[in-house]
Amino acid sequence: MTEKFATIILAAGMGKRMKSDLPKVLHTFAGKPLVHHVIDQAKSVGSDKIVLVIGHGRQLVIDETRGMSVEYAVQEHQLGTGDAVQACKVSLGDYPGDVLILSGDVPLLQSASIVAAHKVHRDSGSAATVFTFKPPSAEGYGRILRTETGDLVGIVEHKDATPEQKQIGEVNAGIYFFKTGLMFEALENVRNDNAAGEFYLTDTISVLSGRGEKLAGYLVVDPLEVEGVNSPDQLATLEQEWLKRRVS
Repeated sequence: MTEKFATIILAAGMGKRMKSDLPKVLHTFAGKPLVHHVIDQAKSVGSDKIVLVIGHGRQLVIDETRGMSVEYAVQEHQLGTGDAVQACKVSLGDYPGDVLILSGDVPLLQSASIVAAHKVHRDSGSAATVFTFKPPSAEGYGRILRTETGDLVGIVEHKDATPEQKQIGEVNAGIYFFKTGLMFEALENVRNDNAAGEFYLTDTISVLSGRGEKLAGYLVVDPLEVEGVNSPDQLATLEQEWLKRRVS
């Protein structure tokens, strides 16, 4: 990596489907909390600064990550990913470089994928680069919108997608690179008039596209790399995959 960048890790959610009061990112995965794996990802690619967005059970998350060289941003209410990133403006509003957005519940992402995506982001001069993948079933995922010539122009959440858009097989992994200043500018124009009443970080993509900014996508070939943990069964399945990859 020749260009430094900061990293935001989204770790404020409750994770209701985990059927536990413990913040989702603190569930044990391969011997340590999930979020430790993601912090390690950020460190492995030389992140200049790491900001952890906390909310539910924030003190527990702070206690478990103290001493890991991270800063904290508090998301007071669960108002969506856009709101979570906006909470980082105090820490990163004047940051001059790019920013990587990671999810605190995605433990298998490889450093090589982050490095390759950042190269695409830098080489293309894009305002934003979206990590995408093609799962066996796209049900529930935000669909990637492209022009007929293949240019990425937006992301539509599953619950807001038209029947035609739901046929799209390329989906959003919830991981991004942004030019930091342009990201915060775009967030100022994001509204919550959607089915969930939330501020979606994904809407910054259409805002930037509408302003004529260049966008890029980075297709992660292995869907398991970007799969998040949403249930105890999924946690166990991904942990087995992690262990298998360690010994292979």
